[in-house]
Amino acid sequence: MFNLKTMNYSTLKKTAALSVASLLAAGIVSAQTMSTDSTKSMSTGTAKVFGGRGQYNTWSLGFNVGAVSPVVAIGGVHDYTDYVVSLGYGASLKWQLAHSFALQLDFNGGKVAGNNNSAIGGTRDGFRSYDTRFWQGTLGGKVNVATIDFLRRKNSVNFFVDAGAGMVWYNPHFITTNNTEARYLNTDGSKHYVKSLVIPVGAGVKFRLSDAVGLNFGYKINFTDDDNLDALKREYPTKDKYSYGYGGLEFTFGSGSKPNLEWVNPVAMMYDELYDAALRQEVEALKGRVTNVENAVNDLKKDSDGDGVSDQFDKCPNTPAGTVVDGAGCPIKFPAADSTATATAAAYSNIQFDFDSSVLRTSSYSVLDAVSADMRATSGKTVTLTGYASSEGTAAHNIRLSKDRANSVKTYLVNSGVEAKRIKVKGAGETNPIADNSTEEGRVMNRRVEFAQM
Repeated sequence: MFNLKTMNYSTLKKTAALSVASLLAAGIVSAQTMSTDSTKSMSTGTAKVFGGRGQYNTWSLGFNVGAVSPVVAIGGVHDYTDYVVSLGYGASLKWQLAHSFALQLDFNGGKVAGNNNSAIGGTRDGFRSYDTRFWQGTLGGKVNVATIDFLRRKNSVNFFVDAGAGMVWYNPHFITTNNTEARYLNTDGSKHYVKSLVIPVGAGVKFRLSDAVGLNFGYKINFTDDDNLDALKREYPTKDKYSYGYGGLEFTFGSGSKPNLEWVNPVAMMYDELYDAALRQEVEALKGRVTNVENAVNDLKKDSDGDGVSDQFDKCPNTPAGTVVDGAGCPIKFPAADSTATATAAAYSNIQFDFDSSVLRTSSYSVLDAVSADMRATSGKTVTLTGYASSEGTAAHNIRLSKDRANSVKTYLVNSGVEAKRIKVKGAGETNPIADNSTEEGRVMNRRVEFAQM
């Protein structure tokens, strides 16, 4: 049996727990710092923040070696009085999916060993010692929880946690009280390997030696789903577990022109990308286009003669101040004084609408322009617009339709310069017909808006 100096269980547990806690605390407190020197080159070459995973190297191969122990930092039961620290080793294949997350396939081997040297007579429960050779394969996730960049705009130290699941194969070798060596054997006398589920959970730190080479130090607790890893299966519900503290190198492979995704500093990348000359030129060009749009809008709103019609649509520019104009900006010619009453009455004649429509007919514009001119010339005058509908459709629908028709007339008048507060709107539906709704000619007359002057 390979014997190393036995260690006190309590001392190892406290030391390991303190070491892991210290590493994680240091990583969190020293969370990534970035340089403010914007003249430095980007930490990831020509990679872009939203350029996709294809612009990085993402596959890595690692090798490690370390110490295996049947006791773990979180405590628990060991079926022997003493434990032996043994050699362990492993290899890993990692696929980095994001800056902070990767999938990792691990293969490990080693030996778990212990003895009852501290027991009376060096024996306990019929056993003197055991050593169990094991092999395991697991698939798990690895998360970078904190990082340090030492002001170089490249992450230099990553603190990580990992967990996974897989299978472990082992064949316990043990020595009984009467110094008889034994193994689990098959019926043909060959070694009998026990197979069990194993769940590794760990933490560690990785140092960047170069963009392609990293140095890992970590600690894992491996929880098995069986109780005979140490050749002793007790009757009460305990599961064997073992720890693995290791160090090793990890090599990232791929194109030398691509950066390693794991060492990406996204904050530094975004900072540099915002100061990229081409991007700044695009921003300046966009500002110019926005300015052109704003100028075009201002030109549309420009009204040089102050008649309420913008220059873009004013067919009669430079009209004198106070001139009453129509929707095209041209002065309205009123009839002679002796026919004023007739003109005003014509101005307030009914506005007709098409079937089930509240859209103004172009033939109504002349009447509405005359109404607008009269109301602007007579500041104290107010008007009530009452909309009507023919008898087709439900009463509720016709109420809504008639009010929409009245609002269409109001909108036109307000847009032409009449104050909205001087116009009231009502919807009367199909009530008060002025013609017979049983004929199409009558229904056409009933689809209207009437004016009531006050």
